[in-house]
Amino acid sequence: MLHKIHGIVLKTTLYSESSVIVQVFTDKFGIQSYLINGVKKPKAKIPMNILQPLHLLEMVVYHKISTQIQRVAEARPSPVFKSIPYHVVKNTIIQFLNEVLYKSIRQQHTDEHLFDFIYNAISWFDETDEPSVNFHLAFLLKLSRFLGFAPHEQTRNDQKYFDLQEGGFTSVMPIHPHFIDKSDADYFLLLFNTSFEKINEIKLDNKNRRLILDKILVYYTLHTASFGQIKSHQILEDVLS
Repeated sequence: MLHKIHGIVLKTTLYSESSVIVQVFTDKFGIQSYLINGVKKPKAKIPMNILQPLHLLEMVVYHKISTQIQRVAEARPSPVFKSIPYHVVKNTIIQFLNEVLYKSIRQQHTDEHLFDFIYNAISWFDETDEPSVNFHLAFLLKLSRFLGFAPHEQTRNDQKYFDLQEGGFTSVMPIHPHFIDKSDADYFLLLFNTSFEKINEIKLDNKNRRLILDKILVYYTLHTASFGQIKSHQILEDVLS
């Protein structure tokens, strides 16, 4: 049976000389693997350039519950990216976020709220004229809400430490090393609570931005099974510095 769906490309793997298997986070079926043939041919019906990391697609697919690899009848960009593939900073941020998302999302079931957040955030990032160097920080902190480990707000004035392991403030310094002081935690919550449209108003120098990103990745490591090391982290820092 054919289904019309929307998808977010997570990973594309070569399958044969002209075919690929694409892992796509879909609005209707969660994460699915699709076999797409002939992507490298000159007049490919579904060309390779629309299967890049975090590209947004409108697809017509065959879906069988008992099948691990599904098939695609049609696929096209929706929307067509205007800037991400051509802007060095935007493209580097997207490559980084793609790696984090690939290691964080495990949904084999429908999660429309998570899908809509990612889809709308990436669409906005492509549309905005000037890429915010805070976008990836705000994106990951906002994403944590959908993954089940959103940071908790401070409830008392004597809570001077943010425990990354517990996801909240504490008045006593944790006995483990995974915590940040209140001044850095304030940036955590500011990035978490500020809309994408206003994140450029958050002033962070390169040193603080690197520190916050390092702590966000620790936060994800503590709360995401088999998260591992992010390889594109250093490339991102080099481009943004």
